[in-house]
Amino acid sequence: MLRIIDARTGEPVDAAPARRGLTRVVAHAVGHDTTALRVLLVADVLVRALEMGGTPVWALLGGRGEQPELTAAAAALGIRPFEDSWVSGTGPGEAQVLSVVGETTQGPAGSGTEPDPELLPSGVRVLVAPADPAATVIPEDTDPTVVRLALLTRRRTLPVRLDADALDEARGTLVRWRRAVADWARQPSRAIPEDVRGQLRAAWENDLDMPGVLRVLHRVETSELPEGARFETFAYADRLLGLELTRDLGSAA
Repeated sequence: MLRIIDARTGEPVDAAPARRGLTRVVAHAVGHDTTALRVLLVADVLVRALEMGGTPVWALLGGRGEQPELTAAAAALGIRPFEDSWVSGTGPGEAQVLSVVGETTQGPAGSGTEPDPELLPSGVRVLVAPADPAATVIPEDTDPTVVRLALLTRRRTLPVRLDADALDEARGTLVRWRRAVADWARQPSRAIPEDVRGQLRAAWENDLDMPGVLRVLHRVETSELPEGARFETFAYADRLLGLELTRDLGSAA
């Protein structure tokens, strides 16, 4: 069961209702900078994790009016579309509301001030730390999935720096993993070992610990598991990560 830390209380709560009723995930992205993009990415991963657990999800973009620049940047990163509308009330059969918010929406911790009531989200609040604007200079020709991986390498509650080193490391990992996945796909398929599947799920069900998921993949990459099992493991994890790890299938020498 996916457990998420509610920023209002600091306590873990079940992200999905016990009876698997409809869960509403609302991404409260303000502006169109990298921090807003990170909020949408966390919401996207949250939706994927819930769906992989069998929970029906209604994904919404909180805000008033369209944000075309943010929407375009999100699509480039493989973030699936959210309904672009300000929604009040509940959906049919809805049992849970998860609001993904940046720190500016949440309001300064311990400041003694309240954020704008119009921006204050309802339900469980999933807090996302900002991207460092001083270090966020992304070359125009950068593969968007490189940016996605660089953002996923830090826990959502920690600030992230998308500097040249972070992008280079993510780029190198993606190139190596895609090449390996394409090579492993040439071998007979093998089932994902249950302990490996359990490690992956334990990581993402622990407050969306994406660095934990990536650490499991790094171990599997250099393990003695059959190549077919490594392929299936990476393909399974990519349903959550959205890194197009199978993109180069058929191109391995």
